[in-house]
Amino acid sequence: MQKTELALARVLPVTAEVNAAGRLAVGGCDLVDLAAEFGTPAYVFDEETVRGQCQAFLEAFRSRYPKTAVAYAAKAYLGRALAAIVAEEGMDLDVVSGGELAIARSVGFPPERIHFHGNNKSQEELTEALDYGIARVIVDNFHEIHLLNGIAEAAGVTQRVLLRLSPGIDPHTHAYTTTGTTDNKFGVPLQTQGAAAVRQLMAAPALDLVGLHVHLGSPIFEREPFAKAVDVVFEFAAQMKGDHGFEMQEFSPGGGFAVDYTLDQHAPSPDDYAETIVPALKAACEKHDLPEPHIFIEPGRSIVARAGVALYTVGSSKDVRRVSPQGDPSGRRYVSVDGGMGDNIRPPMYDSDYAGIVANRPLDERTETVTVAGKYCESGDLLLRDAELPPLEPGDILALPASGGYNLPMASNYNASLRPPVVLVRDGEAKLMRRRETYEDLTRPDVWPLE
Repeated sequence: MQKTELALARVLPVTAEVNAAGRLAVGGCDLVDLAAEFGTPAYVFDEETVRGQCQAFLEAFRSRYPKTAVAYAAKAYLGRALAAIVAEEGMDLDVVSGGELAIARSVGFPPERIHFHGNNKSQEELTEALDYGIARVIVDNFHEIHLLNGIAEAAGVTQRVLLRLSPGIDPHTHAYTTTGTTDNKFGVPLQTQGAAAVRQLMAAPALDLVGLHVHLGSPIFEREPFAKAVDVVFEFAAQMKGDHGFEMQEFSPGGGFAVDYTLDQHAPSPDDYAETIVPALKAACEKHDLPEPHIFIEPGRSIVARAGVALYTVGSSKDVRRVSPQGDPSGRRYVSVDGGMGDNIRPPMYDSDYAGIVANRPLDERTETVTVAGKYCESGDLLLRDAELPPLEPGDILALPASGGYNLPMASNYNASLRPPVVLVRDGEAKLMRRRETYEDLTRPDVWPLE
């Protein structure tokens, strides 16, 4: 039974342990106690794991290539407390909306370390970004070149930009999160429209084209696509230098670095990714006679996924198993919890898998195969399919590790549910990062009675 707990440690936060009471603890805090204090569903973030991942990526790349910045991709999850932690660790920040920028501004995140992504940035969002003085805008399309140049001219500034290219490389991940192929909504197709975009950007009087950017998708378990993307983009940069005098001062291979959600996954480490990208970059510079640019990478889920644990309380169950006359079993045992797709839509949306552990009985033997269902009015609202777990009883606290990335930012009020609280733990102390919503929060934006 001890092996079960030790094996799950690979997907739990680095501080996870079984405490003296025989229950699962993270950051020195008993998860069952946290469930009682804050209610469920709830999300617990381990500060040590977050900071450790920031440091791991910074060290992995800068030790091999000092001219590297690491930009946390805010879309994986951003709150004010997390933004402050990321800033303290010396990270840059990628934002994709005016809302993410507003969160960053609210904690004084240094504007010179902010990059603005997105395929359809509005005039208002770009105006806010330039007003704050952010370092870079990642230009995604021809419409944006014209729009951004006009805004910059009106503001009397010259905005540094990178051009996002779609290089036609398949990273072999989920179709919904593949972004490096030509047939997707992001970026300018390199082979057919890249040169025209470079010409327009270099001709724009209020824009300074300093580099090129690609992002292949997420999560990417293979490393070879990154090396291939570097070679393709640097060949293009050399061509643009010869044809138009373009000097690539900066380059980003994007992010999308994978994490382990279950025990049968084995994501590369930050060092593994760096050991692929940096040699490919140096080889491409030598091959195409280009100076080595400043680079920035964009880990998102790989900073926060392992740090987060979702907590649920077990409720009802339903057994639809049966045995045929030939003795073959079929059907499932469903066990329902008090959360689901409202706080974690990834399983129904991406067929994502998770591991599970019973926080109040983490060492119990896993003797049942169950499907864990959420409480929402959708048959696809399933968190775990055919999972090996101890027998579950009403009142048990079920913990889902690796829940720190994308669960919360994609959460909704479906069925008029309340989005969960987020708790930060460290050294035995728990701090509320975000409170649970209230019924008043649900109705506050409504105009009633109608005017």
